[in-house]
Amino acid sequence: MPPFPSDLFAGQRFAVLGLGRNGTPAARALAAMGAEVQAWDDGEAGRTSLNDTPARITLAPFNNLSRFDALVMSPGIPHTLPKAHPVAELARRAGVPILSDADLLFQAVRRTGSKARFAGITGTNGKSTTTALLTHLLREANIPVAEGGNLGPAALSLPLLPDDGVYVLEMSSYMLERLETLHFAVACLLNLTPDHLDRHGDMSGYATAKAHIFDRMTAADLAVIGTADDWCRRIAATLRAQGIPTETISGTDTQVDVHPADGMIVDRDGPIAQPGATLPGAHNAENACAALAMALYLGVPRETLAKGIGTFAGLAHRQKLVTVRDGVAFVDDSKATNADAASRALSCYDRIVWIAGGIAKAGGITDLVPYFSRITEAFLIGCDAPAFAQTLAAHGVTYRIVGDLEHAVPQAATAARRTGADVVLLSPACASFDQFSGFEARGLRFAELVKQLAHDREES
Repeated sequence: MPPFPSDLFAGQRFAVLGLGRNGTPAARALAAMGAEVQAWDDGEAGRTSLNDTPARITLAPFNNLSRFDALVMSPGIPHTLPKAHPVAELARRAGVPILSDADLLFQAVRRTGSKARFAGITGTNGKSTTTALLTHLLREANIPVAEGGNLGPAALSLPLLPDDGVYVLEMSSYMLERLETLHFAVACLLNLTPDHLDRHGDMSGYATAKAHIFDRMTAADLAVIGTADDWCRRIAATLRAQGIPTETISGTDTQVDVHPADGMIVDRDGPIAQPGATLPGAHNAENACAALAMALYLGVPRETLAKGIGTFAGLAHRQKLVTVRDGVAFVDDSKATNADAASRALSCYDRIVWIAGGIAKAGGITDLVPYFSRITEAFLIGCDAPAFAQTLAAHGVTYRIVGDLEHAVPQAATAARRTGADVVLLSPACASFDQFSGFEARGLRFAELVKQLAHDREES
């Protein structure tokens, strides 16, 4: 695939704030396309990513943004709530747009003349699996594809695709509220449950941010929307009223456009494909419905979908089987950083030893009460373990506060053998930053400790 032209943004100036996974690639890519870039990170460690000081990049703090064409802020830096970063205020006063790097990718692709299409996926839960599955299905059909955004490479790290190519972008609410030109030919909103409310103010603000994925859609495009919550159902009705083709999906409801039936995913034209073992549960059926509907719109033949879904390997830390020992499955669902995500794993198993805890989201685990009868014993880690313990105790669930995974894993393994549980499930329902750098590190540590169980047993 050819690189982007080196003069694509010649004569333009961009400010880049935050030099992490998004900011550093954005600064380098914009400079490589001919723009003048001033970049900064409030942390010294972040600034080291540009120690080599590439051509056309100046590493300096911002005092005035009036001479810039746009400010690119890393998604995690707030531009409004809970408190706008001072550089965002500078941009606002100067009338400079604050953009996502995904928006600039779209602008760059169109400037080259490429007609490559953009597919966007968002939702509170399931978007990474859906993004990866759609990418896999497009590759199986030999369609040129590049995957990134909130999952995988930053948007401006992606290559230039030809006219028949597809960019598959996972979009967070933080990214979606900073779009100005990006037009998705097909876009999916999987579900909406409370998350990031400090950033968006309330559920209405969160839903509004997520719905930006459908901005600039036309009657030639396709919106794909889950129906499990009122927020998504209202958005679907609004889009249909605007004349935007809309297909509804569900992992359980057979009255929608794409849904499971007798183990198959079906639409109005009949069976499409049968999800394999890497897509367990109703939530993954919903993810499969979304990816299949989008793939059909993008031109993947039904026979390719039927074959391709069976070769999907799944994603790490999303109900990933680590091993089975003595009839007990050890499952890494570390990506479950809120209660709704954890409910999707808890619903898949009948007798569970549950490892949970960390930094809880609003509401804690009260929404998980319907699944408590499946839990033979819970082992709680992290700073909000005491709050979880209160909820479990109020509903008669046996639990222990053990503090960390190092204590939780061996005790959970013993409890599984004692109680006859089929699964030891790490599905924390919490963010991980009290003890880990992210959910990935938490899941990897869980897998290490599970493997250590076998080693310790051999040594003994």
